[in-house]
Amino acid sequence: MAQRILVVDDEHSIVTLLQFNLEQAGYQVITAFDGEEALEKVNHESPDLMVLDLMLPKLNGIDVCKELRQRQLTIPILMLTAKDEELDKILGLELGADDYITKPFSPREVVARVKAILRRSQNTVVEDKPKAIEIGKLMIYEEQYEAYFRGKELDLTPKEFELLLYMAKHVGRVLTREQLLNAIWNYDFVGDTRIVDVHISHLRDKMEASYIKTVRGLGYKLEGNGKRE
Repeated sequence: MAQRILVVDDEHSIVTLLQFNLEQAGYQVITAFDGEEALEKVNHESPDLMVLDLMLPKLNGIDVCKELRQRQLTIPILMLTAKDEELDKILGLELGADDYITKPFSPREVVARVKAILRRSQNTVVEDKPKAIEIGKLMIYEEQYEAYFRGKELDLTPKEFELLLYMAKHVGRVLTREQLLNAIWNYDFVGDTRIVDVHISHLRDKMEASYIKTVRGLGYKLEGNGKRE
């Protein structure tokens, strides 16, 4: 069954362009033209991913993102932004969007990013005896797409989980922002590593901050004992 993509933009030409290219890539496309309609479509259509413009009538993209995360809905979100919406990009990421792309964009790039996000957000079938990566009080079940800290399940977005998992597989090693960007986002992000910093901040908020150490001038590392050097 084709995965369902909700495209939300008040410019009909952009919606038509994205719908054509996503359908050519094998996706089923649902459309909405304002923020309120987008929330209704999420409720009734259960899309697998949302392509969400920030500047929308009735309810803007930031408020849509905030509402979805307050409901604890983890639908992956790819934001569409204009070049001068720098603060909105960062705010959107802080509210739980998985990625952003700046207008004007290539439809092929949008499709590539949608594929990358969906590939990382797919849960694996649960086995009878799940295998865990254990790091101090942190437990990560890769095949179940679940992570626990001190026995409590962490509420992670797909990108946050992938970032934590990658760092766990390289525990104790210093990983540069560029390494993390390439490993998790899997495409050229034009050298903008702030998305890494935002997701690291989210992870620190959801578990003990001391588990992820900043190595000044280099990057980050996940430490097995949760203590800073």
